[in-house]
Amino acid sequence: MHFNPGDTGFMLLATSLVMLMTPGLAFFYGGLVGRKNVLSIMMQSFVSMGITTIIWYVVGYSLCFSGDVYGIIGNLDKMFLRGISISQAFSPTNNIPMYVFVAYQMMFAIITPALITGAFTNRIRFKAYLLFQITWLFLVYFPFTHMVWGGGILQQWGVLDFAGGIVVHATAGMAALASVFYVGRRKVLEHGPHSIPNVALGTALLWFGWYGFNAGSQLRVDGITAIAFLNTDIAASFAAITWLIIEWSKEKKPKFLGLLTGAVAGLATITPAAGFVSPGYAALIGIISGIVCYSAVGLKNKLGWDDALDVWGVHGVGGVTGVVLLGMFASTAINPNGANGLIFGGMDFFIKEVVAVLFASIYAFIFTYVMLALINKITPVKINEIEQKTGLDEVLHGEQAYDEK
Repeated sequence: MHFNPGDTGFMLLATSLVMLMTPGLAFFYGGLVGRKNVLSIMMQSFVSMGITTIIWYVVGYSLCFSGDVYGIIGNLDKMFLRGISISQAFSPTNNIPMYVFVAYQMMFAIITPALITGAFTNRIRFKAYLLFQITWLFLVYFPFTHMVWGGGILQQWGVLDFAGGIVVHATAGMAALASVFYVGRRKVLEHGPHSIPNVALGTALLWFGWYGFNAGSQLRVDGITAIAFLNTDIAASFAAITWLIIEWSKEKKPKFLGLLTGAVAGLATITPAAGFVSPGYAALIGIISGIVCYSAVGLKNKLGWDDALDVWGVHGVGGVTGVVLLGMFASTAINPNGANGLIFGGMDFFIKEVVAVLFASIYAFIFTYVMLALINKITPVKINEIEQKTGLDEVLHGEQAYDEK
């Protein structure tokens, strides 16, 4: 088998970019928390790289992309990547090595549970988090990956999700909200982010990595790859500036944190639609994202939900909004393998997208809440007030991010 060197090289680069997003997320979240909780939140991202890779190699890839059990999950035929040869191509029409596809999808699996951690920062024990992460992969991430991308029931029905609006952002964002309700409010409130430069560094790494996330999801280099790349930047930029303007008008000062948060919201929102819409609609999606996600964070604050790092407002609401807008703005003139959205006469497609994202959101929310309650019977989930005052870095890990002397 002669692989396409250009496509293979690009996909290895895209895989590396998506891997970089998880450390990027660690810096993004690490900067947003207080000085005493930096390492605990960063470690939750980094440990996912190790644990998820092991699970993916053993059974995860097989459960997502091998066979089909009732349209919901794969089978165990490809455990330990059994039966995949070094010369095997991804498909007859896509000459990248199958191993590259395995690695690329693994990076998505690594970052998805790590996204949730920003919601329950300072309030969850490390052992409980490990159990949560493993169980969540098996019972939320793997089934939805199979259903949407692995030949399962939603894919058969005609649901589209270019790079993870349903599979990654909607499920993680709604799981985050459920975890906030379960663990409750922080007893010891922090005085805002301890390092906005770290948040900026994290945003830069996420934005950079997102080109691999979205453009790489075409799995080859062609015109769709290019438009997905461009749409990613356009939506992020329009959302960042929209958020900045709204916040500036309300608080009378342009906030750097708002600009950064808006960019991530735009990135999350364009994800499901990146390879199916025109750049003009990507700009519109960015503007809508800035307005809707800013409003969601405002609603969260008003209702007193302690989603510490706005995972629900940015990723959950952004992901759901992106899937709905994909249902409206998708065009086969842009991507012949896509569908026509509502404004191009595709009412059926629009309904499918809305139903699929609502189903994923409700399932992820209910399952996460129940799962945390069950984990709590095995090992305590919540951190007490005294431990919160001391800080999780010291209490859980016996380490400090900064020398306080």
